[in-house]
Amino acid sequence: MSSEYLERVVDLLDPSLNRLLNISLDEARLRVLAGSPESVRDIDGSFALLARQGKSVRMARSLDRPMRYFLAKRQEGPALIVADRIDAIYAWLKSEGLHDQFHPSYTRMVPAHYVMEIQLVGCPDPDPVYTRFFDPPRNLHHPDLDEIGAGYVSALAGEIIKWLPTVPEKEPIGVCFSGGIDSGAVFVLVYHCMRRLAMSPSRLKAFTLDLGGGEDLRQAREFLAQMDLSLFLEAVEASPETLDPAETVRIVEDYKPLDIEAATMLIALLRGIRQRYPDWRHLVDGDGGDENLKDYPIEENPELTIRSVVNNLMLYQEGWGVGKIKHSLTYSGGLSRSYARTYAPTRHLGFDGFSPYTRPHVIEVAEGIPFAELTRGDHEKLYALKGDIIRRGIKQVVGADFPVFAKRRFQHGALSVQELRQRVPSRERVFRQQLANLYLESPR
Repeated sequence: MSSEYLERVVDLLDPSLNRLLNISLDEARLRVLAGSPESVRDIDGSFALLARQGKSVRMARSLDRPMRYFLAKRQEGPALIVADRIDAIYAWLKSEGLHDQFHPSYTRMVPAHYVMEIQLVGCPDPDPVYTRFFDPPRNLHHPDLDEIGAGYVSALAGEIIKWLPTVPEKEPIGVCFSGGIDSGAVFVLVYHCMRRLAMSPSRLKAFTLDLGGGEDLRQAREFLAQMDLSLFLEAVEASPETLDPAETVRIVEDYKPLDIEAATMLIALLRGIRQRYPDWRHLVDGDGGDENLKDYPIEENPELTIRSVVNNLMLYQEGWGVGKIKHSLTYSGGLSRSYARTYAPTRHLGFDGFSPYTRPHVIEVAEGIPFAELTRGDHEKLYALKGDIIRRGIKQVVGADFPVFAKRRFQHGALSVQELRQRVPSRERVFRQQLANLYLESPR
């Protein structure tokens, strides 16, 4: 019976958002269609790709590109709808009169770093088949922090050097900047690489959000003063009254409190930049730096131990992983899920974002660090490791002394934690309900 079905594939992804550095879009799709993990791994850049042959559909994406899909039932056969957003899928279903089948939890996320294959053979739908295309070896490096730092920072610089020429030569470049380790390293390396490529650093700015009462602006000023780069700082002021977590839930299409907090602050920063510079496009950020060097407070997550953090492949990038009980089919896991906190606000406000920390070569260097050997089960040693690695690496690659400040989440730096809690309550249940309310007309 399945041979009588007329399947349909609706690709709502914007192909212009792919940033392929070494091959054409057509070649990239052919590689995904062939399904060879080695061939897909060699695709350099940012991508969300779909390829089809008959009833077989294969999809793959990089860590920084959300890619969702939904299978709808039709009398004549199944319809696969693919987009970067849940609301885009819903809008298409509604236009076709198929929205009664929809609920946001029925959408699925293609996990980063896998080629995912679906067979469109009708009801019941078979499970997708996942083939990992990025599988970096672990614990490769000698436990020499100078050597590790030089390798990691060199990898970051290498990705920035590849990215910079893709920006039109007269367009400005902004860094979302707090003066912390990740955004600090990004800014210093962008500046260093622009000079190395004989590009004018006058195109560069460090944008810091200031909602009043936060520590980031002070820290940003101190960081840049120590680096003798103060002229690049531009504070972006906004009122705490403008923070709207319900709007953030709608834009990000998720409900995890820490991600909603961070995205709410990012929206305030981006909106301030957009109001000041209507035509600004290109932004760089440090998203993924914490994940790569495992710099999250383990004590805040009862599901984690230091052993699970240092002994599981890309735990913070992918969560517990495909095929595990706690892997969310709707959202994926780790940064594969939470990168929407950066991608969605950036796209919503008309910017083109980039983070070198999300690139496979950088993650590969990070996964090769012998974290267990370097930390010996000591949380504080793990938390200190990122600053030490970056500081040593910047010294060797750039030749500058890199200031390291105490870790602070982005959302805790623009205004006090107490006021943040008043403006953006940390209530997952409320955010879940707000997301569901967007689709109340759709039955479960």
